[in-house]
Amino acid sequence: MKNINEILAHIALNPNFNKINIFLDIKRFVNILPLKLKSGIKFVYIKNQTMHFVLKHQLFKVEFEHNKQTLEALLKMAKIENVNSFAFFVTNVIEKAVQEKEYIEEKYIERSFAIFENKAKDKEIYKKFEDIRTIIKEI
Repeated sequence: MKNINEILAHIALNPNFNKINIFLDIKRFVNILPLKLKSGIKFVYIKNQTMHFVLKHQLFKVEFEHNKQTLEALLKMAKIENVNSFAFFVTNVIEKAVQEKEYIEEKYIERSFAIFENKAKDKEIYKKFEDIRTIIKEI
């Protein structure tokens, strides 16, 4: 009987999952890059035997060009096939800064006096409403 690892390995070798395998190879390659290079990558893709790095800033492009030999050595270590060269370019789309929404606690100026009609027919629900009424009166 096959175990789960053998089944997953068999599925991974299926040609239908080739794009997923390429994506995972790219992800592994990006993860082994030095942190100073990894932090500048927006995304990476492979096209026509060239690995394209889309970078966040022009200075990262200079840094990648400077470390091209390191990238080639890491590419051999990662054993990614069908990649012969690298291309680096900076996206012209400016990233919008993500703004966190501030939580504002809503306070109501007018106060309730617990004057409402309890129309609940179930005894438990009726009691819950009456408990709410007593809590409001205590405040």
